[in-house]
Amino acid sequence: MNKSRIFTVLLISSSILFLSCNEGVKDEPKPVDIQELTKNQPETHGTELKEGDIKLTNPLDQAMVSAGKATYELKCLSCHKLTDEKLVGPGWAGVTKKRQPTWIMNMITNVDMMLEKDPEAQKLLELCLVRMPNQNISQDEARKVIEFMRSNDGEK
Repeated sequence: MNKSRIFTVLLISSSILFLSCNEGVKDEPKPVDIQELTKNQPETHGTELKEGDIKLTNPLDQAMVSAGKATYELKCLSCHKLTDEKLVGPGWAGVTKKRQPTWIMNMITNVDMMLEKDPEAQKLLELCLVRMPNQNISQDEARKVIEFMRSNDGEK
């Protein structure tokens, strides 16, 4: 065999070996940068909700639960666990048993107002040491998040 044939055989063999070793290796997914996605969007703040502004349904609305879960996974999961364990923010287990729906929705949609005037929100800030960011969640989305929270707390 001449040198060019040996070189060609070696080149083809090494290429096949390289390709077969890398088969199945996938690029790691890049984390979603929420700040980058929302940098050109103005911050929105909800209007303060009062007692009686929210009507809860029994049984749970499963479409709302699913939509609330999707919002949780996109905007809340990085800071809140579904257990009572604190991550960055407090865990969500039992939150619908401890807090009124209006309080939860006000905290989700207008965190600045809540941290300014609500003693319980101020205690949470002292406990967590990190201010909850405004995630630009609408009142409709927040209502769906509450339905997901209720489901997480065992309501049917």
